[in-house]
Amino acid sequence: MEMNLNLPEELLINVGTESREFAFKSKRQRPARRSVGKIIFSIMWLAFISVFVYFMLGPVIAGGSTETIINGETKVISADNLKPALPLIAFLGVFVSVGLGLLISGIYSIFQKGAWFVGTPTRLIRYKKGVLNSFDWSQFNGKIEIRGSNTRGNITLEMSTGRMQRSKGGSYYVPDIVYFIGIPDVYEIERIVRKRIEENSPKTVIGNR
Repeated sequence: MEMNLNLPEELLINVGTESREFAFKSKRQRPARRSVGKIIFSIMWLAFISVFVYFMLGPVIAGGSTETIINGETKVISADNLKPALPLIAFLGVFVSVGLGLLISGIYSIFQKGAWFVGTPTRLIRYKKGVLNSFDWSQFNGKIEIRGSNTRGNITLEMSTGRMQRSKGGSYYVPDIVYFIGIPDVYEIERIVRKRIEENSPKTVIGNR
């Protein structure tokens, strides 16, 4: 479980004399499939907007002109007279900006490096670029997903904390997630993580009193 890694000094200081059950550096910040999914969605979004733009302003883009009715008056839109189309261009620009933002974010997330992780009997420690987070095992709800093989794979840990998000169908709860990406000894690490979560589960603690 890569216990002999040269861990960052700040992380070593924080761990102190605690027993290290595993230590590794995650290959990426999040799974590639999530980044690819965002990229595909953004491309589809931009493609849809492009069709709409071509439908509305195609003749103008091709160097011609088109007509529109504004306040009951017919206006001619051309490359030399875009003023009547400015509200439409501004409206479409917002959607194009959203699509480009999603695309850039998706591409950037593919290359985002992962964090260092150390697991002790009482907590999980994450360290990246000078920022250290410590999670008690009781903060995880026990829902764990594994992908890949024991040689190299991913582990997804779902936390008890999260946030509400809104959609057309109403609000829904999205839990916080911790990702271990491209790590060795996946099954052994999952076994340790599950054991510690179960030991520190509120139900287990109450039952032992």
